[in-house]
This record gives sequence, structure tokens and C-alpha cells, in this order.
Amino acid sequence: MTSTLTVSENSFAKFSSTQIHALGEKISRAGLHGLRFTGAAVLGWIGAMKFTAYEAGAIEGLVASSPLTAWLYNVFSLQGASNLIGTTEITLAIIIALGAKFPKLALVGALGAFATFFVTSSYLLTAPVWESSLGGFPALSVVPGQFLLKDIVLLASAVFLTGDALKRIARSA
Repeated sequence: MTSTLTVSENSFAKFSSTQIHALGEKISRAGLHGLRFTGAAVLGWIGAMKFTAYEAGAIEGLVASSPLTAWLYNVFSLQGASNLIGTTEITLAIIIALGAKFPKLALVGALGAFATFFVTSSYLLTAPVWESSLGGFPALSVVPGQFLLKDIVLLASAVFLTGDALKRIARSA
């Protein structure tokens, strides 16, 4: 025996629009904090991994495939470029987390995350991500194709955090 949960317009009839709005605001605030702190955690974790030889090798093809990042290997060694990327990501993670308290830092962190995830999302256009054994586009390879899809969501998260930071700065002015 299974039960089905259905939500109809009548389900909300017993609540006022003010109550529904207040609940929506609480959920939105929780979501905002969730985006901020999970985004910081993911960025920090990914950044920490960049200090391993395993990760430095794993990102080499992505970094080398992009005109936005390929130059790193002309300036730094494989591990040096990975360390620079990791340091940037960890720094941004800390700034994003501190942005919960400081709106101007929140803006710096969000813009830095936007730049980071713009670059990594662009790898979908520059790296070999289409699975040729399945006929190419739209079939994404698991790595790096499907792996990179998360960066589109993280990019949208950075856009949202940028907007929130700007609103907070305006309110504090």
C-alpha cells in the first residue's frame, strides 16, 4: 500500500498570504546561507585538492585546452599552476564564508567565484567533452564532460551571491 502526497490550491487556503510569504522568506534565507557555505566548502575542498600531484595531472588537459588558462603552463610548472589555482580557490572560499558577516567581502568573493566558474564552465567549449563512442554531441563523457556540468550550477550560484551582496551593500549604505 502506498500513499500519495498531493498539494492542491486548497492546501494553502488555511494560511494567510503573509504567513506563506514569511515562510518563503525563511526558506530563501536558509537557501542563501546554504549556497554561501556549501559553495565555500566545495571551492575550498577543490582548491585543497589542487596541491596533490593527482589533481594537478587531472586538470592538465582542461587547463591546457583553454585560451583563458593555457598560458599558466608557460609561466609555471604543472604543479605550480595547480598550486596557484588551488591557492586562489581556497582564498575565495574563505572570502565567501567571511562574506556572511561583511557585505563588501561577500561581493569580492562572489565575483571571484563567478570568474572561477565562468572559466571552468568554458572548458565545456574548449576541452574534449563529447563522447565519440555515443555519436558525440549531446552525449557528454563522464570525465571531463559530466564532471564539468556542476560548474554551470556553481556559476549561477555565484551570480545569485553577487546580487545578494550588492543588495546588502546598498542596505548598509
